[in-house]
Amino acid sequence: MFRPFGWHEFVIIVMAAQWTIALSAIAFAGGAVGGLMIALARVSDFWPLRIAALGFIRIFQGTPLLMQLFLVFFGMNILGFGINPWVAASIALTLHASAFLGENWRGCIEAVPPGQREAATALGMRYYNRMRYIVLPQAGRIAVAPTVSFLVQLIKGTSLAAIIGFTELTRQGQIINNATFSPFMVFGTVAAIYFVLCWPLSLLAHRMEVNLSRATNR
Repeated sequence: MFRPFGWHEFVIIVMAAQWTIALSAIAFAGGAVGGLMIALARVSDFWPLRIAALGFIRIFQGTPLLMQLFLVFFGMNILGFGINPWVAASIALTLHASAFLGENWRGCIEAVPPGQREAATALGMRYYNRMRYIVLPQAGRIAVAPTVSFLVQLIKGTSLAAIIGFTELTRQGQIINNATFSPFMVFGTVAAIYFVLCWPLSLLAHRMEVNLSRATNR
């Protein structure tokens, strides 16, 4: 017997958004660390690092996120490593974010004028100091807007974690819909919450792009 969609169901869905936010935050933080390592490996003078980083990027950019979630969750369990949906989703999304942020940031690093690196080298600065004090601060300014844009995509991508049983916003909506059979109300509420989470970030990314463009043209 179905129950009507009411305030109680609405609150349950809203509360589930905390798990979407938490999963997004973990994946983004882990992806930022991994992405920086991948980006630095991609521009390294040591060619095996460049090849390994490129292979990692090709694998995770060339396969659907859903397949990555399946492989981590079911693969680890098949191999005998008991893993719950929360951990599996965190690992898969972190690897996914590492690949995309790494490639994005690689482009930002290479966007820094070569003269900057050449001048630092002429001054006798080693690779670590060149990257830390000269290249990365300039690349960071360029990377802010696309990084925020990717965060929006990552938040929406967490909805795929529902397929492996992780109870975030989308999965909670499915559960409530099965109990109320009110798909328009349930998934309309879910969509509205995603919009509330993502729209301010989209505006922020756009404003950052405009400000960067103005600063560059001065």
